[in-house]
Amino acid sequence: MSASDRELIDFVYAEARLLDEQRFEDWLNLYTDDGYYWMPLAHGQTDPKLHASLMYEDKLLLRVRVERLAGQRTFSQQPKSRCHHLLQAPTVEHGHLEAAPAEGRHVVRTAFHYVETRQDAQTLYAGWATHHLVEQDGALRIRLKRVDLVNCDAAFGNIQLFM
Repeated sequence: MSASDRELIDFVYAEARLLDEQRFEDWLNLYTDDGYYWMPLAHGQTDPKLHASLMYEDKLLLRVRVERLAGQRTFSQQPKSRCHHLLQAPTVEHGHLEAAPAEGRHVVRTAFHYVETRQDAQTLYAGWATHHLVEQDGALRIRLKRVDLVNCDAAFGNIQLFM
């Protein structure tokens, strides 16, 4: 399989839809076993291990969050939070250092606005997501999703869901 630009772009749209529909288990299955979800704390941050991040979660930690969101005794989610992604057209980054289409590695960058709401509170976030995708067993998988917020260095309340 050598994914076309259209397939890569459609993958990003489909991933956002899974999150908006709260199909978290299906969303988690998009990740490779060694996949990460990273939200840097500073603009231009290059290393999630040597510097603090808003989030840097491997698949195990993502699974714990997904299970918590599904739990009946998760009182911080009564009623449940909801979200909506508004995406700019994703761009396939052919020239990115991590991209190697012949080897099944792709990078896609997407600007977004994201709204998270619970009861009367509604919070808007803006930024861009960079998906590092790999072709694995005939399907696209997320090796890394990096979410850079425009105001990443601001004080935040609890971000309950996934951008």
